[in-house]
Formats: sequence, structure tokens, C-alpha cells
Amino acid sequence: QVQLVESGGGLVQAGGSLRLSCAASGRTFSDYAMGWFRQAPGKEREFVAVISRIPWSDSSTRYADSVKGRFTISRDNAKNTVYLQMNSLKPEDTAVYYCSGGRTYYPFAADYWGQGTQVTVSS
Repeated sequence: QVQLVESGGGLVQAGGSLRLSCAASGRTFSDYAMGWFRQAPGKEREFVAVISRIPWSDSSTRYADSVKGRFTISRDNAKNTVYLQMNSLKPEDTAVYYCSGGRTYYPFAADYWGQGTQVTVSS
């Protein structure tokens, strides 16, 4: 079992930045690819980004087209933490953001989920 706890959400103006963190405990963190998803009100949960277990190159990360060039996913296996740096935020980025862990990088399928953290971008 893996427990995931997100933090770092909040209210920010359009064009601003936020960094989300997700702390993992339980099983070996580096055994899992880690992903971020989000769910806006009235919409289905959607993929945001994923990072492989041990990033070795730029191809170790993937992003949704809607966030490519603005968001960066990274991880620190020594701290059992995955991050999502979000820059140039837009009102349409408003959602609950969820951290997830899965056994495979591609295709990524989440086995574990965090409780979510709210991100609100005002115009």
C-alpha cells in the first residue's frame, strides 16, 4: 500500500505560479511511476503529467498538450516526493489536482491516489 498526500494548492491570479508537492509513504517510492491528474467541476478527471520511476532523460516525462511548456513534473526519490511546478497559470487550470502512483510509466495506470488539492486561478 502507498499513501499519497498532496500539498501546495491555493488561489493564484492568472499568469502566476504554484508548486504542488506529493509526499509518498508505504512501499518503495522509486518502484512507481508518478502522475498528476486534475478534475474540474462538472468534468471528468484528466491526465496532466507523468514521470518515470528513475528519470534518465527528457523522455522520462510526458505531459498533456494543454499544459506542455507551462508545467514541469519532477521527483526526488530521496525525499519520496513528486512535484508539479505550474507556471503561466490560466483560469482553465482551475481544478482539484490529484497525485497518483502506478507500476508502469507507459501506459500509465494509477494504482494509488492522493486526496487531492484545490487549485484556483482567478482571471
